[in-house]
Amino acid sequence: MNEQELRKKLAMLRTEHRDLDAAVDALRESGSTDQLQIARLKKRKLGLKDQIMMVENALIPDIIA
Repeated sequence: MNEQELRKKLAMLRTEHRDLDAAVDALRESGSTDQLQIARLKKRKLGLKDQIMMVENALIPDIIA
Protein backbone atom coordinates (compact mmCIF):
# COMPACT_ATOMS: atom_id res chain seq x y z
CA MET A 1 0.00 0.00 0.00
CA ASN A 2 1.20 3.48 -0.74
CA GLU A 3 0.98 6.37 1.70
CA GLN A 4 -2.25 7.75 0.27
CA GLU A 5 -4.01 4.39 0.60
CA LEU A 6 -2.74 4.01 4.16
CA ARG A 7 -4.04 7.47 5.09
CA LYS A 8 -7.44 6.67 3.57
CA LYS A 9 -7.60 3.38 5.49
CA LEU A 10 -6.56 5.16 8.69
CA ALA A 11 -9.36 7.70 8.28
CA MET A 12 -11.87 4.91 7.68
CA LEU A 13 -10.71 2.97 10.74
CA ARG A 14 -10.85 6.06 12.96
CA THR A 15 -14.38 6.83 11.75
CA GLU A 16 -15.54 3.29 12.47
CA HIS A 17 -13.90 3.41 15.93
CA ARG A 18 -15.67 6.70 16.70
CA ASP A 19 -18.99 5.27 15.50
CA LEU A 20 -18.61 2.22 17.72
CA ASP A 21 -17.79 4.46 20.66
CA ALA A 22 -20.99 6.41 20.04
CA ALA A 23 -22.97 3.16 19.76
CA VAL A 24 -21.63 1.90 23.09
CA ASP A 25 -22.45 5.22 24.75
CA ALA A 26 -25.96 5.19 23.27
CA LEU A 27 -26.59 1.67 24.55
CA ARG A 28 -25.42 2.63 28.03
CA GLU A 29 -27.51 5.82 28.10
CA SER A 30 -30.61 3.95 26.96
CA GLY A 31 -30.25 1.65 29.96
CA SER A 32 -29.64 -1.40 27.81
CA THR A 33 -29.02 -4.56 29.77
CA ASP A 34 -27.58 -6.40 26.77
CA GLN A 35 -24.07 -6.72 28.15
CA LEU A 36 -23.12 -9.25 25.48
CA GLN A 37 -23.77 -6.73 22.71
CA ILE A 38 -21.84 -4.03 24.56
CA ALA A 39 -18.94 -6.44 25.12
CA ARG A 40 -18.89 -7.34 21.41
CA LEU A 41 -18.80 -3.68 20.41
CA LYS A 42 -15.96 -3.01 22.85
CA LYS A 43 -14.02 -5.98 21.52
CA ARG A 44 -14.47 -4.70 17.97
CA LYS A 45 -13.26 -1.25 19.12
CA LEU A 46 -10.10 -2.80 20.55
CA GLY A 47 -9.45 -4.63 17.30
CA LEU A 48 -9.87 -1.39 15.39
CA LYS A 49 -7.50 0.37 17.76
CA ASP A 50 -4.86 -2.29 17.04
CA GLN A 51 -5.38 -1.85 13.30
CA ILE A 52 -5.12 1.94 13.66
CA MET A 53 -1.82 1.57 15.50
CA MET A 54 -0.44 -0.75 12.79
CA VAL A 55 -1.36 1.68 10.02
CA GLU A 56 0.08 4.63 11.97
CA ASN A 57 3.32 2.68 12.48
CA ALA A 58 3.46 1.96 8.75
CA LEU A 59 3.15 5.69 8.04
CA ILE A 60 5.93 6.69 10.43
CA PRO A 61 9.34 6.24 8.78
CA ASP A 62 11.92 4.16 10.61
CA ILE A 63 14.67 6.29 12.07
CA ILE A 64 17.97 4.61 12.78
CA ALA A 65 19.56 6.16 15.84
